[in-house]
Amino acid sequence: MTLFDAPAPAPDGPVGVGEPGPSAPLAARMRPRTLDEVVGQQHLLAAGSPLRRLVEGDAPLSLVLYGPPGTGKTTLALIVSAAAERRFVQLSALNAGVKDVRAVIDEARRELVRSGRQTVLFIDEIHRFSKTQQDSLLGAVEARHVTLVAATTENPFFSIVSPLLSRSLLLSLEPLDDEAIGVLVDRALADERGLAGAVSLDPDARAHLLRMSAGDARRALTALEAAAGAAQAAGHPAVDLATLEQAVDTAAVRYDRDGDQHYDVISAFIKSIRGSDPDAALHYLARMIEAGEDPRFIARRLVVHASEDVGLADPTALLAATAVGNAVGSAIPTSSLARIISRRAMNRGSSPAVSILAR
Repeated sequence: MTLFDAPAPAPDGPVGVGEPGPSAPLAARMRPRTLDEVVGQQHLLAAGSPLRRLVEGDAPLSLVLYGPPGTGKTTLALIVSAAAERRFVQLSALNAGVKDVRAVIDEARRELVRSGRQTVLFIDEIHRFSKTQQDSLLGAVEARHVTLVAATTENPFFSIVSPLLSRSLLLSLEPLDDEAIGVLVDRALADERGLAGAVSLDPDARAHLLRMSAGDARRALTALEAAAGAAQAAGHPAVDLATLEQAVDTAAVRYDRDGDQHYDVISAFIKSIRGSDPDAALHYLARMIEAGEDPRFIARRLVVHASEDVGLADPTALLAATAVGNAVGSAIPTSSLARIISRRAMNRGSSPAVSILAR
């Protein structure tokens, strides 16, 4: 090639992204290809929403997608790029720098002049970019030389510079509920891109898979792939609970939020505190939290225990239990809530007043 040769034509498909092959992870093979295949995030998919307008090609808006892992941030970015045959470039903030960003912007500007085709720049984990690296995007986003789609798991108001946020539309993604994860799991079991009916999934194994996924579709599909491989290697036509536990090395917690276990375990928890056994109380507390019990339910029972079981034997018990309830009602991470409730349980379980009442 010489300086006088015509530039090579731009590739037809997305740059840096290909169709997943049969050896790709199950989560990659089952990635939705259209908005109609996306499960969950219904608040972002309504008719006339900014996301739909962007996909339909009416509004080249830059987006910041904020949400936990496995909720569809990369999937939405790929769907946006596929719409209107936009050129797609993907960078990761883990290994890209200002030089890489400027190279993409320069090529996007040339592509826009040459063919009029827009470029979607997807930056994963953008919160790992420094302020200088984020500032390098401002001019191109302002002039719409690129349509930025940035994904982050961190609070964007703390991790992304304000000028970039003001030039982008912030969309928050929520963790997927069990129903949405179940739809994805069932689709992966039957779809030709997935397991194509090679194995089935027992109901108790399915329930454990949904519970352990914690709203993360990628985690659920990765665990399903591992369990299906283990079942096929053993010659089993179905994935049972034992196979799933062995494949993911996570034992199923025997707990049912809508059945008898919901009441039996909380009763054992309160009786352990009443019997001055903090170790047993922590055991039952861990079972409830690990199984996804609502912390507010546990806090309410602690308030009832402090009022009815302790009462005037320790007037500060109700005050402390009420403080725990107020803390649970605020926006505190689950791990912090577990520590708050466990400290309260240990305090009551070793209280002399409770021991006197038990006798």
